[in-house]
Amino acid sequence: MINKHIGSSFDDFLEEECLLAEVEANAIKRVIAYQIAELMKKHNLSKTAMAKKMKTSRSSIDRLLDPQNESVTLQTLERAALILGKRLQINFI
Repeated sequence: MINKHIGSSFDDFLEEECLLAEVEANAIKRVIAYQIAELMKKHNLSKTAMAKKMKTSRSSIDRLLDPQNESVTLQTLERAALILGKRLQINFI
C-alpha cells in the first residue's frame, strides 16, 4: 500500500481535505488576538480601559481577544490598532 501523502506538505494535506482556508483563518485570528493582548499589556491598558478608548463595551473587547471568535470586523480591528498606536494592514499574497 502506497501512502499518497509521503513527500507532500501539511498544507497540501489540508488543502486536499478542504481545511486549509479554515485552519489559516483560525491561525490568523489567534495571532491577531495575541498581538492585541500584548500591545494592551505594553500600553498598560485593561480591557475596561481599552473599551472606553474604543467607545465600545468590555464584552466587545472580550470577543476581540477571543481567538475562537470569528465575528470581529475590520472596523473593530482598525479602531483597536489606532488606540494601540498601530495601523491595520491586510495583504493578499
